[in-house]
Amino acid sequence: MPLHLCLPSAPHQILLLPESYVSSLMMDRALDAIARRVKKFDRKHDIPYLAGYSNDGKTIYIDRHMPTHFKLRGRVVDTDRFLILDEEVEKTLIDQLGLHYLHAHQIATRAEQAAVRAAGIRWRDYDAFMQKNVKRIGDERLSKVPADLDLKPYRDEHDEDLLRRMMAAVDRAAIPGHPIDRKTVRHVVGRMLKHVAAHRGKRRARGTKLA
Repeated sequence: MPLHLCLPSAPHQILLLPESYVSSLMMDRALDAIARRVKKFDRKHDIPYLAGYSNDGKTIYIDRHMPTHFKLRGRVVDTDRFLILDEEVEKTLIDQLGLHYLHAHQIATRAEQAAVRAAGIRWRDYDAFMQKNVKRIGDERLSKVPADLDLKPYRDEHDEDLLRRMMAAVDRAAIPGHPIDRKTVRHVVGRMLKHVAAHRGKRRARGTKLA
């Protein structure tokens, strides 16, 4: 994990007030603690919706075109640490507690919001910057997708078009020395597409029944 995302002196600072009174400092320490636990940090791929994680949770991906910071009223705001917090919380809730992606995503986003606000940044300013850099369906920049990217978020969002584009991107790109081959990736994405199609059919059936 790059140490420039952490504040090395923070864990050693002596607090003169009860910890509950210094929420901003404690949130900063929490971000440092999470960042230090990331086993691998990757900024070399195209990641839909800015950031993601590997199937095994050992790699946090941030899109290669996503700026590492933005300027706000004369201040430079580092964004990677907030994205890492969101992805780590989300992945942990899914894998360790068995939460559905949409539920885990809500909790992770609230944690990200709290961290952003504790840093003295308005959420609307931060979110506006993020939305400018999101790669969505049909984005031509979506061409270099990691083979081990966890696809649950896209499956649970029922984003079939995006899954197909990701599969096409993997087919086009070479994966030198990667332990996961294209056949495996196509098999996994194919399963995801079937899952999406099945759930769409169930939703339509429920809608017809209610009508």
